Amino acid sequence: MRISTALIFDRGVSAIQDRQSELLATQQQMATGRRVVTPADDPIASAQALQLTQADDTNTRYRVNRDYAQGQLQLAEASIAQAVDVLQAVREQAVAAGNGSYTDKELSSVANDVAGRLQQLIAIANGSDAQGHYLFSGYQGATQPFVVAPGGAVQYQGDDGQRLVQAGAARQIALNVAGSAVFQRIPEGNGTFTWAAGAANAGSGVIGPGSVTNPALVTGHNYQIAFTVTAGVTTYDVVDTTTATTVLAAQPYSGGPTSIAFDGLQVNIEGAPANGDNFTISPSTDQSVFTTIQNLIAALRSGNGTALVNGLNIAVTNLDQALDQALTQRADVGVRLREIDASNGAGEEFGLQYQSARSKLQDVDYAKAVSDLSREQLSLQAAQQSFARVTQLSLFDYL
Repeated sequence: MRISTALIFDRGVSAIQDRQSELLATQQQMATGRRVVTPADDPIASAQALQLTQADDTNTRYRVNRDYAQGQLQLAEASIAQAVDVLQAVREQAVAAGNGSYTDKELSSVANDVAGRLQQLIAIANGSDAQGHYLFSGYQGATQPFVVAPGGAVQYQGDDGQRLVQAGAARQIALNVAGSAVFQRIPEGNGTFTWAAGAANAGSGVIGPGSVTNPALVTGHNYQIAFTVTAGVTTYDVVDTTTATTVLAAQPYSGGPTSIAFDGLQVNIEGAPANGDNFTISPSTDQSVFTTIQNLIAALRSGNGTALVNGLNIAVTNLDQALDQALTQRADVGVRLREIDASNGAGEEFGLQYQSARSKLQDVDYAKAVSDLSREQLSLQAAQQSFARVTQLSLFDYL
């Protein structure tokens, strides 16, 4: 086989270039810290690393979403906590006003203080985040949730929607609380029924908190307890006004605390009702906390008397319901915050696993790379030296 000079040069240059290419690839690995610099280095590992990178990016995006939801929920939780403080202060004022020692002037002063608390509560309910989105307006983040109508009633302008954020591959978390759930849909009375004294009552009869003695017998009807005083003897009738049926007739009333039970319900009445006085029992409906406080203010401004005591009794009961409602919603927010904390912990674990798996696929083994670099440098030197020797094999060099 004849070997031409051109072939010798081509093969020699090709060998040197191959060694230089190998050396350059190893140098790039050491410089970047990655074994797979281009997909051609390891197509399978490169594809797997890309999938892991995408999964890690998605996990990071979920973490950003959860952080945003956490900030929003913390604002909502803090606002509800402030509302609870206001309601507790109002309840304390209502209880204190019922001790009988306040003068009409002092009661008016308490009413003014409660009116200020009402304005504070409205401001809390209209709270917003740093972007100006209202916390308690449901889907309507740009709409002020509560406005005071010309007649003084506080109206809800939002909706019941909850804005959701994708907190995980299969989990969405609501990042807001609808104002209707915190401040509006609050059951009156004991949650089953409510009670009230007749507006025209002239006696000193006072109705206290009622209770349910047998849920199976509760009809959901309206009732009236009507008192009759004849020759100094007081009796009462209980009439189901929904069906116009007398439930109890001509029952004796002694004037002391009396428990009146019927159709699974029980109420307590004391004092001395006048002839024709009456008390009503109605199924519980939803009432806003603002209406409850406004009714309390009206009772305080009515001055000392039986109307005040009856007004305070129902106000305290309704305030208890409002507090329970607010605390329930606060607890719900707390559950969501706890879930976010747990999801963040799991997300961090996933992130570490993604990074570890990607490192095994991509990162260079420096000990091996240094060894390869030394070997490839030696191979390049050998290729260069052998090429120099071969190119000198000519008779003209010896003439």
